Amino acid sequence: MTTKKKAAKSSKSTGKSKPGAMRSTRAAMSVATNAHGTVKERVAALAEVPLAVCESDKDLQAVLNVVRNKEEAVEVRLAAMDTLATAAFSVIAFESCRKDYIATLREVAVDPDPQIRESALGLLAGLKDGFAQKKLLDGLKNPDKALVPPEKALQLLSYDVHAESYAVARDIVSNPPSTDARREALRLLAADATSAPLFEKLLRDKDELREVRQISASALHALKPEKLQEHAREMLLDTSEYEDIQATSLTALTQFGDDEAVGKDKVLLNSVDRLSNKAKSARYKKSARQFVSKYAK
Repeated sequence: MTTKKKAAKSSKSTGKSKPGAMRSTRAAMSVATNAHGTVKERVAALAEVPLAVCESDKDLQAVLNVVRNKEEAVEVRLAAMDTLATAAFSVIAFESCRKDYIATLREVAVDPDPQIRESALGLLAGLKDGFAQKKLLDGLKNPDKALVPPEKALQLLSYDVHAESYAVARDIVSNPPSTDARREALRLLAADATSAPLFEKLLRDKDELREVRQISASALHALKPEKLQEHAREMLLDTSEYEDIQATSLTALTQFGDDEAVGKDKVLLNSVDRLSNKAKSARYKKSARQFVSKYAK
């Protein structure tokens, strides 16, 4: 066996990186952390180094410094955060670096740049970090302290919901800073069993936004499916109800209704059949056909 072949075999058997691969990683790290490089070059280089970023404390600190440095281009800082987040997926290999990583994310969670703040809080929320939870809740309670828009804060809180999050979400539903924030508050509350009565009320309110009523139907299906079945029947018998809401009701009964009970409900069957002939909505007609096909035997 030649010397080159022996070296190659040895490298493969020991699992060690080949010299060429090492040089490539070192070169990529050098470009990634070079403040004089172009944004495009550095972003591309950062995408190449996640597996190596935690192999030495020097490399780790260099990438963390890029994240922290307010003088760096935002695109580069975000790319550095992505690199660290990717490296963090290797739980065991990244364990020695995790403390510094989380400390850096907490530091930049209050960064002047909104994109940096949102990315840092998103990563921390994914880790179920108490610091992020508190900052997000503080911002929802006191808008002057908000680090991200309320709808984004509610999305991030949904990663690890606590009782306090539900209480804040209910307040936002009652007194929303925006339509988007109210919608996200309802989505968060969809995991809260005590909010079922709220969703029942919203579902039956014809003055509510259709999207809110649809969210309420989905929430009830998860929290109290029997209540959704009751309301679905009543809405289908209501000739003044909107067709898209009735279509949702038909889907709920077709997919999850009690086959025996619905099949014997002649009043409901006749109402659906009658309304389907007058319906303008293609969605309603399709849902009605599926419903009748299943139950009208």
